[in-house]
Amino acid sequence: MTPTKLLALALALLALAPFVSAPAAQAQDGRLRIEITEGVIEPLPFAVPTFQAETSGAAPYAEEITRVIAADLSGTGLFREIPSSAFIANVSSFSAPIQYADWKAVNAQALITGAVSEQGGQITVKFRVYDVFSGTELGQGLQYTGTVDGIRRIAHKVADTVYSRITGESGYFDSRVVFVSESGPKDARQKRIAIMDYDGANVKYLTDSASLVLAPRFSKDGNRVLYTSYETGQPQIFVLEVGSAQRRALGTGGGNMAFSPRFSPDGQSIIFSLEQGGNSDIYRMDVNGGSITQLTNSPAIETAPSFSPDGSRIVFESDRSGTQQLYIMSANGGEAQRISFGPGRYGTPVWSPRGDLIAFTKQNAGRFHIGVMRTDGSEERLLTASFLDEGPTWAPNGRVIMFTRESQGAAGAPALYSVDISGRNLRRVPTPDAASDPSWGPLQN
Repeated sequence: MTPTKLLALALALLALAPFVSAPAAQAQDGRLRIEITEGVIEPLPFAVPTFQAETSGAAPYAEEITRVIAADLSGTGLFREIPSSAFIANVSSFSAPIQYADWKAVNAQALITGAVSEQGGQITVKFRVYDVFSGTELGQGLQYTGTVDGIRRIAHKVADTVYSRITGESGYFDSRVVFVSESGPKDARQKRIAIMDYDGANVKYLTDSASLVLAPRFSKDGNRVLYTSYETGQPQIFVLEVGSAQRRALGTGGGNMAFSPRFSPDGQSIIFSLEQGGNSDIYRMDVNGGSITQLTNSPAIETAPSFSPDGSRIVFESDRSGTQQLYIMSANGGEAQRISFGPGRYGTPVWSPRGDLIAFTKQNAGRFHIGVMRTDGSEERLLTASFLDEGPTWAPNGRVIMFTRESQGAAGAPALYSVDISGRNLRRVPTPDAASDPSWGPLQN
């Protein structure tokens, strides 16, 4: 794929502005990569005819896979699906030549074609992506194979590839989110750790509701989850294996309250807050046990630590200046630098997987916001505003943020929402019950 072909598609998506760290760069493989971070002029129109069924009985799978791909792309706010009712002609077979004039006539800029076969419970999906205006294929055709039960994952993988070929960024559709599922009345909520696909599908419960649970956090590889549980009567940190749902206490408290845990990028250690004598500081320990290292030593309340992607620094919240603000320090502790200076209070900072931004919760003038800023505190941008927005978490490509929004009043309940880092495309994430404390995991293998 030449730079010109990708640029023709990408420029239809973008108006580059404040958060662009590199408006356009030539990669070593010759591809032009553009970091999408600001206002969309108009979503790119794409066509995705229902994938061809190449074996008997494959038609229902082909239909579902096509719909999931379309929903993934449309849900980003960067793409707009052209309905099949507008098609002049369809794709007769996966190997048939593309009649570009037919797709230009309906203003499609990208075309996705595919074929599905099923044999013995195994599904194979072949697909291609075309630049309609230049009349060329973007890259080479690919195929993914999986089981009948995993067709949504296959569709997400296809959508990730399409997204990447058009934007130059990695996708985020084949990922999962762990969260707290809440049921029952507001004054007696039952809470369970749950996991789902990024779009709310395939919800599974990893704990029961016997004890209060809070703030689940994925490891970088997506195989483990840290969370806080009150099953001993006070908050203690547990680690849970996602595949088996087996769990164990980490012994971080020693009779004191331990909370707000996160994994290091290499998964070998954790950082967390520990309350002793009415004072909360930040500590670090090996995930397999061992000594605990104190990283802060202040009479202030210090909590919500988050590692930088390279593991060298930690961002956290503290009221050491008199109000709740954000600070950065070495992962080994030491002097901390304040980075938040706007009006209001700042909390729950989370480092972007790209390393360039920090997301946070802000409370100011009776409203809550999800915002982002550079790691030096510059270029603060508020993305949302409501009665209560809190607890941001990043998509694996650093493009989208998910968070908790709680509605007002006696019947108010928390729900999960997502928003683009430009502040556009605010969407509710469907869950069976009320939901809070999301943590977005990596792309699955």
